[in-house]
Amino acid sequence: MAAVDRRQLILDAAAESFARFGYKATTMDQVARIANVGKGTIYTFFANKEELFEEILLSVMLEMKKIAERTIRKDRHFFDNLYDVLDALLDFRDEHSLFIKLGQEKRDLGTAKAGYGLSKVENGIVSYIQGVVENAIEQQEIKPCDSQVIAFVMLKLYTSLAGNFNGLREPLAKNDVKQYMMLFMEQGLKDAGSGRI
Repeated sequence: MAAVDRRQLILDAAAESFARFGYKATTMDQVARIANVGKGTIYTFFANKEELFEEILLSVMLEMKKIAERTIRKDRHFFDNLYDVLDALLDFRDEHSLFIKLGQEKRDLGTAKAGYGLSKVENGIVSYIQGVVENAIEQQEIKPCDSQVIAFVMLKLYTSLAGNFNGLREPLAKNDVKQYMMLFMEQGLKDAGSGRI
């Protein structure tokens, strides 16, 4: 088996272990068993569990970027693209077994590294949206503003509206989420001639 194949085999095994058992319960021995390689083989490619975890997070974030880029269409308005990108990214995150497990681990055990993984992915989403916002500013689809602040607020607003309202009521339908996003954000951003925030 080629070295590149072993490295990928180890990454696949680590991704499976983190998704099934969480960060805290994953060990290098466990990854070696799943990959069917000696533990020493793992250390040929990765110094420790943290390095493996970082590589898995990077891989998932690249996958999310590809999803977002496939979703955006140049012939559509900024807000239409934004809604669809947020839908796609958050659906991916909510259905991906790694994030489900990390969320459970953070909630139930308070594992700092699980929280770190979730935050890193959220920051990646914010960074991607920030680029979309900056492009919309350049195209004069929205007025000049702090793109990072807008990206963060858009993500938080979207996830809050799409969430369960902490048991107060049923989650909003996706179309209703879009309508509220428009109410809260679009009207304030779409006038390109009214100056910087």
